[in-house]
Amino acid sequence: MTTQSTREHHWHLADLRQSADRLDLPRLWLAVRTRRRLVLGVLLAVLGLTLLLLASLTPRYTAQAMLMIERPAPVIRFPDSEGRVGRIDSYLETQLDLLRSRQVAERVVRELQLSSHPEFDPRQNRPLLDIAAIGRRAAGLVGLKLRAPLLSEAEVHALATRQFMKQLDIRLQGKAKLVQISVTMADRLTAAKAANAIADSYIESQLAAKVDMSLTAAGWMNERLQELRAAVEASEQRMQTYLEAEGLVNVNGVTTVSANELSMTGERMIEASRARAEAESQYRQVEAMRGQSWERLASLPAVVDNELVQKFKAEVARTSARLEDLSRRYGARHPLLESARSDLSAATEALKGQVEQVAAGIERTYQLAVANERALRASFNENKAEIQGIGRKEHRVRELQRDVDSHRALHDTFVTRLKETSATSDLSSSNARLVDLAVPPQEPSEPRRLLYLAIASLLGLALGAGAAIVKDVQHDSFSSPDDVEAKLDLPVLGIVPLQPKGQVASVAQAFRQNTDRRFSEAIRTIRTHINLTDMSRTRQVLLITSSEPGEGKSSLAANLAFAMGQLQRVLLIDADLRRATLARNFGFPPGTPGLTNVLTGGATLESAIRRVDGVDLLGAGTVPPNPQELLASPRFAELLKSLRGRYDRILIDSPPTQAVSDAAVLTGITDGVIYVVRADHTVAPLARDGIGQLLQAGARVLGVVLNRFDVQRARKYRQHSGYYDYYGYSEGEATGEKRTTRGKSVPSATS
Repeated sequence: MTTQSTREHHWHLADLRQSADRLDLPRLWLAVRTRRRLVLGVLLAVLGLTLLLLASLTPRYTAQAMLMIERPAPVIRFPDSEGRVGRIDSYLETQLDLLRSRQVAERVVRELQLSSHPEFDPRQNRPLLDIAAIGRRAAGLVGLKLRAPLLSEAEVHALATRQFMKQLDIRLQGKAKLVQISVTMADRLTAAKAANAIADSYIESQLAAKVDMSLTAAGWMNERLQELRAAVEASEQRMQTYLEAEGLVNVNGVTTVSANELSMTGERMIEASRARAEAESQYRQVEAMRGQSWERLASLPAVVDNELVQKFKAEVARTSARLEDLSRRYGARHPLLESARSDLSAATEALKGQVEQVAAGIERTYQLAVANERALRASFNENKAEIQGIGRKEHRVRELQRDVDSHRALHDTFVTRLKETSATSDLSSSNARLVDLAVPPQEPSEPRRLLYLAIASLLGLALGAGAAIVKDVQHDSFSSPDDVEAKLDLPVLGIVPLQPKGQVASVAQAFRQNTDRRFSEAIRTIRTHINLTDMSRTRQVLLITSSEPGEGKSSLAANLAFAMGQLQRVLLIDADLRRATLARNFGFPPGTPGLTNVLTGGATLESAIRRVDGVDLLGAGTVPPNPQELLASPRFAELLKSLRGRYDRILIDSPPTQAVSDAAVLTGITDGVIYVVRADHTVAPLARDGIGQLLQAGARVLGVVLNRFDVQRARKYRQHSGYYDYYGYSEGEATGEKRTTRGKSVPSATS
């Protein structure tokens, strides 16, 4: 990969890092603050448009009435009809739908004659953009006469009702029984009347409905009561006939005793079945061991758990241990040993006999369990047939009794409700009442001017800040040393602080005159960094250039020359032959010979060099017709070669890279290049192009100088203190101690 392609790759990565840096909040705040006029202009524009819009809107007033609706008692109340969850909520939702119904709205429109009101009459209320009227006027221009369609009274009433329903809002207040009726109109008096009329219309309709319902319910209950009385008598007669036919007197007592016996027999049968299953399990284990040795039979759990078997096993173990002990002490025919063998044989026979007895007992236990289970099952089946017959009769009697009880309870309920309905049918009470009467509002509800202005202010600030940030993003310049290193992938040799406006004309002599100690310290820092750039070789001839005019490269070259002149023999050459500045900055007399005159043979080198405070200055001289040819000529190379023997450091102020290609031509005879960018001014793509041209020409770019940097603003609005605290000495005092910048140990400028 070539040097240029490698550099472009680094620049691409630097652009990515810069994109991430743009999300930095302090940077965004700085962009907004520096363009506060733009933000203020956008804010005022949005507020102005909002005020014009608010001025064109007609104030509207909202009148509110409060209605309380309670669920009425049912005409026929069954014992389980009260306290059901969710009935009240569904009822209130239904009443809200009735309040919003078209029937109620039409009654209010008719009562208040809203169809002739300017706000609801379609013949008086024209929209701002009446397409039909515009069409009629357009037709009139071409000679056609179109008349507006005439509306009937019914159509006007329907349109007024539709408009009134749009301006009506009815909602439930939380979980309470209060209903809020809101009417929004431009006429505040009519709005209050309409809200109250909605409540009155609903109450009247509820009263009329309740009276009609009570009368209808009373007539229906009288008819139903006769049917229920006959049903009660018929159900009682059926139950009595069945009892007499079956001869049942105390059925409940008999049934209860038989059921208890059957239940107890069933429980004993279950227990016998469980015992039989356990005995069968043990019996199956014994049967499986038949024909094998009695020792295998003795290993069964049912045999092992027997106390006598355990006792005999212990005796066998004791005699066996005694026999083993005697065998170790005496011979095979010793009387004690013979006696021990006889005891062991007897104990073993006893254990065997006990095991066989236990096995036989298990078999007998199983046979008894089977017989017991069979006997209980037979008894259960006998009782079951008897119980089933009595159960069927009991079920029939209970069924008849329930029929009698239900008919009698319903009959009694109807009798009670009939008396209540007859007593209250003439009362004119409603389940709804007007709690809070609507009064004409004093303040308009629409438009909400303060809210709209607050929203407009926030929107204006957001749009203004967004515009400022977008403009800052589009202006891809260098605002900090981090930007320089990220975008150009070159080290920062130093930062030159911004000079006050009154000192811009004399900035080229600022170091020599020491007018600003902070500025002088920054120049010394750049000098130190240049000296430390490559300790293995001396960069004797340095080229100073920039991207475009106005970035301060000539002023930097002059100040750097005087800074180096304190330690070395220095020559500053003004090679910007088209726009020479050295002679003007230092007040050389008109016609003073310079580089052009020396190269063309019009003057000697000694007559062209001017010495100022120990530093030799070689101006541009007369403007030639072919500046680039002179700089690229062998005569300039020979001149520079001869000057190397006379001076320790030679600084060449060359033209900007984007204006002409003189800087690229001079790189072949120089030892290094110092590139100057102006803070918040130089566009990054231009700087990259300029440095790329120099690299293609074989130049070695030592680093970048960030010129005209506003240290105070950066200190105030950024949180990067590493550069600013070091390069921006507030008092210009050099302490001589080393400070750390971006992780590198940098000597003081005075070192």
